[in-house]
Amino acid sequence: MNSVDLSKDAARKRAFAARKAVYRTGLDAAAQAHLRAALAEFGAVTVSGYLPIRTEIDPVPVMATLPGPVCVPVIPGAGQPLDFHLWTPDAILVDGPFGAKVPAEGIAVTPRVLIVPMLAFDKRGYRLGYGGGFYDRTLARLRAAGPVTALGFAFDAQEADEVPIDAYDQPLDGIVTESGLRRF
Repeated sequence: MNSVDLSKDAARKRAFAARKAVYRTGLDAAAQAHLRAALAEFGAVTVSGYLPIRTEIDPVPVMATLPGPVCVPVIPGAGQPLDFHLWTPDAILVDGPFGAKVPAEGIAVTPRVLIVPMLAFDKRGYRLGYGGGFYDRTLARLRAAGPVTALGFAFDAQEADEVPIDAYDQPLDGIVTESGLRRF
């Protein structure tokens, strides 16, 4: 394991603890209001959200009210970019990789705005995920094809002084927390 990988592992442990400490403290509602406002500027474009796992902040109440198509990520396999399948609040869900639920009916769509989960983020706009590199590969692929906006969604407590990064790590365009939207 190289030094960046070791740094990321240590940062993940700290980030899990920080996120767990604020999970279910009622901060979701304020963050969701800011997320709804941030997404309003995009109109009815296709937005990718996510179905939260573990102690992730919950974007589903916002996703359910968006005017355009909404999709969620689906992991096609290790080392690959994410696919996105159409989601509705009443979609039948099945178990997907890593404990995430995915729509049973796999209608593929391409998002123009992504709500991105994370363990930690920094003031440069970098995020720390679970280590699979799925969002980094996906953002690189989507950005090469045209304009796309990636908005991280997290609690303020998940901010780190600096997230360790590699050359392949993709920055976010903004982060939404209970304090509001920050653009990078």
